[in-house]
Amino acid sequence: MAKNLNKEEFVDLIKGSEVPVLIDFWAPWCGPCKMIGPTIEKISEEYAGKLAVGKVNVDEEGDLAMQYGVSSIPTIALFVNGEVKAHQLGAVPKEILEKMFKDYI
Repeated sequence: MAKNLNKEEFVDLIKGSEVPVLIDFWAPWCGPCKMIGPTIEKISEEYAGKLAVGKVNVDEEGDLAMQYGVSSIPTIALFVNGEVKAHQLGAVPKEILEKMFKDYI
């Protein structure tokens, strides 16, 4: 299950993970975020052990959103060794998200 992360948990996850990390930048009032939420959960379950998945509520962690240039939500970002390797805007199909990380797992 994708955990909602605060700033410290986010930094620990992206810096300390031995596997790629998929982060969903979202907000509870965002319709497209609600649409992609089940897809994020499914990816979290299907790729457990190969991919870490987390969520960042941009209303609660605005500094993180600003730091990573998140100006539209949902934004899905892939981190490898603490660096952003890919990102995707909007509620997209699972297959599009899988293309982001397939080469890294």
